[in-house]
Amino acid sequence: MTVATALAAFADFLGGERAVVERVEIVLAPDRLTIHRPDGKSLHWLAADLRELPDQADRTALVLTHPGDPLARLMVADKEIVARLRANAPALHRRPPLENKRRILGWGLGALASVALIIFVLVPVMANQLAAYLPPSGEKALGDATYERIRAALGDNMLPVEVCEAPEGRAALAAMAARLNAGPDLPYAVDIAVLDHDLVNAFAMPGGRVVIFRGLLEEAANPDEVAAVLAHELGHVANRDPTRDALRLAGSVGVLGLIFGDFAGGTVVLMLANQLINAQYSQSAEAGADDYAHARLTEAGLPPAALGTFFERLRDEYGDAEGLAAHFSTHPQMTARIEAARAAQEAAERAGRTGTPALDAGQWRALRAICGAVVDAPVAGKALGGKKAGG
Repeated sequence: MTVATALAAFADFLGGERAVVERVEIVLAPDRLTIHRPDGKSLHWLAADLRELPDQADRTALVLTHPGDPLARLMVADKEIVARLRANAPALHRRPPLENKRRILGWGLGALASVALIIFVLVPVMANQLAAYLPPSGEKALGDATYERIRAALGDNMLPVEVCEAPEGRAALAAMAARLNAGPDLPYAVDIAVLDHDLVNAFAMPGGRVVIFRGLLEEAANPDEVAAVLAHELGHVANRDPTRDALRLAGSVGVLGLIFGDFAGGTVVLMLANQLINAQYSQSAEAGADDYAHARLTEAGLPPAALGTFFERLRDEYGDAEGLAAHFSTHPQMTARIEAARAAQEAAERAGRTGTPALDAGQWRALRAICGAVVDAPVAGKALGGKKAGG
């Protein structure tokens, strides 16, 4: 620092020991800044060690700190001293040297491990237990909010996507649900809605709502495939998978909110809506819903293989996950799900559990026309178009 003569002025000082601002005299010399405190003690901060506290709004003043006194703050308002310090203090804008790096690194890794343990272990365990005790009214409220969010996200021109309500189509859908007769297994009544969108998808929501997209009805080869997908989603409802998923999301968002300061409840609804649209559940939840569907279809005299043929066309269109991709995939391998459906079909045939299709020709046509125009069903074995079906 090149200062021809010493300069003296008054400044405000916080020593860090207590929240009291002291009025001190400061003397700027060529190699140091001396602070004379009211108790008669003096501090000598070498010019090479002076650091400016970053992110200061008032650039006419200067807030200084010192590596030797990391909690101390010196607020200098004298314009001449501020100007000389800004021009000549060699390390004013450098970050103070970091001490105890290993200890800080250890603390950081410990904190990350704790957060990971909470999010990936404790939150799922608690979610699984709480799902059994959450009041149905609470589940329904969350499901309704998420349903409206999904409709808004998939709509056009600021309007939510339409709900398909053609009376004959609704009657056919009700007949299919009655054929499956899942009511005794379910924790609450189910509300099945068809949305007028070309997504080839279906999913279950907290509170007993099941959503089917028009695209899935158009791509299904026959009513038995739709019944198989519906039975799979009813399996998620019976196992309360959407509620567990919502609780896991809420717990994870809450933990991250403590860290990053975001406690907005709407974040849970937004994330849950996105997850449901993409139909991502755990592999065990998907396998459990498949097993439920096989049992329900067999009991209803419908072919469990219909779930396999639907997945088979998906596999032909989108491929199957192998190796590490399969291990980390949220869905089990398509091939494994197809083979499980075929095994269930063989067991049903051995038991003589065969019957009529899920809907007759007129009902099937009415269901496919529930949103309006009818698109010809794909030929069996033809690869599905559009976006993939969900879990």
